[in-house]
Amino acid sequence: MDTQNTPIHIKLWHKGFWLLSIANMLLTMSVYMLIPILPVWLMHVDKISPFYTGIIMGAYGLGLFVLGPLCSWLVQKYRRSHVCSVSIFVMICSIAGFWYAQRKSITGIDEIYCYIALRVILGATFGLAQMVLSSTLIIDKCESFQRTEANHHASWFGRFALSLGPMLAIVISHLHYNVILISMLLAGVSILLIRSVKFPFRAPDDTQKVFSSDRFFLFEGKWLFLNLVLITSVLGIIMTMPCSSFFYAMIMVGFLLALLSEKFVFADADLKSETVSGLIVICAALIIMLTRRQLVSNYISPLFIGFGIGIIGSRFLLFFIKLSHHCQRGTSQSTFFIAWEFGISLGLFLGYAFFYGQESRLLVCCIILTSLALILYNFFTHPWYIAHKNR
Repeated sequence: MDTQNTPIHIKLWHKGFWLLSIANMLLTMSVYMLIPILPVWLMHVDKISPFYTGIIMGAYGLGLFVLGPLCSWLVQKYRRSHVCSVSIFVMICSIAGFWYAQRKSITGIDEIYCYIALRVILGATFGLAQMVLSSTLIIDKCESFQRTEANHHASWFGRFALSLGPMLAIVISHLHYNVILISMLLAGVSILLIRSVKFPFRAPDDTQKVFSSDRFFLFEGKWLFLNLVLITSVLGIIMTMPCSSFFYAMIMVGFLLALLSEKFVFADADLKSETVSGLIVICAALIIMLTRRQLVSNYISPLFIGFGIGIIGSRFLLFFIKLSHHCQRGTSQSTFFIAWEFGISLGLFLGYAFFYGQESRLLVCCIILTSLALILYNFFTHPWYIAHKNR
């Protein structure tokens, strides 16, 4: 399959798949809700500098790598749904920790260390939960011939959270409700949805090593990983700007257009057309944001960003799957997830630490990074992928 025009099997959309996909979306929303709210809290309430705010927000990306090497051993030794549920519960505790630390009025460098530790824990537990959910539980509920389609559709639910999470957080904050509490609630609901699904029993593998790259990182996809990190770092930098709920709503519209274009525009297009088109559209959105102040630009720019990142995400996910060998589907899923999230966290670090309050420089940096990503993909990553894909 060299296009995103994946066949749609109605039987895939059974109750279990719906519940797991919605759980994936709610879980991801609970994390993304913190992105527009937490930095404001850190800088304006706790009086932490933009540089240290960037470090705190970026620490989440380092946490993604902490529990990954244990993922395969954990799902072999314990029930997979239990591993996922416990990870989400600890994640909820880490989110509650932000509220507790602020209420205790910890000051000075101890406060910064506390927030960094909480962000690392959040990244580690969310990363493990997503690795188990996306690369194991969802696959377990699908027939073998439906798994690529299941991966593709389930990833879109997580991608929707990129717009729905921040949008919900901004609306809730304007209504003066507790964003932290709602974030914890969404993660709690995801546990209930996962626990309501029955999974087939899997006999444990006693030969599984405690530490391994299985279900964690596909080293064969290192160049895809690097290219995707470069692309999503641009998205992370943009999210450090003071964006309205309308901005994220238009990103959601862009996502919906990307879904339609996959089916009707890029179905029989050249293999590299989606990524190249997506990067060009994102670059156009950044140039509009930099040079135009008309009302229409507020509609076009986020829509272009949502459209571009939507079709790029779908294409890179399929690339990782097709690059993997037999029984490495879960590993390819986890690698895609880590690249996506690490890129966003890197962008959050760069945006707050080096470009906070300097919108023009921030956008110029994003244009440069997008251009570099396009050059790298067109002249190196795509030819390399064609030469090394296994499916």
